[in-house]
Amino acid sequence: METKSAVNAFAALSQETRLDIFRLLVKAGTGGQPAGALAEALGIASSTLSFHLKELEQAGLVTSDRDGRRIFYKADYAGIRELIDFLMADCCNGDPRLCGPYIVTRSKEECC
Repeated sequence: METKSAVNAFAALSQETRLDIFRLLVKAGTGGQPAGALAEALGIASSTLSFHLKELEQAGLVTSDRDGRRIFYKADYAGIRELIDFLMADCCNGDPRLCGPYIVTRSKEECC
């Protein structure tokens, strides 16, 4: 991950509503949540939710899939892993006793 991509991801997460959305999607797992359920859970208008989801998608933290008339949003675990790898890449000079699983890099194909 490039520094600019990491900055964009952190900028997306630095807003409270987007962080709440992101955490709900991580909690939901690989099945994700339909947009309506997210809006209801957070008590926000669908237009507001759409704006925040777009920001999270552009940051590489969320993906979307259409199922008929509904759009399901999911945490992008590969993108999340890239961000964590970026943060921890030089942790303790790569000493696995101190950084353990945080410095294990996985490709997008291997992740989730």
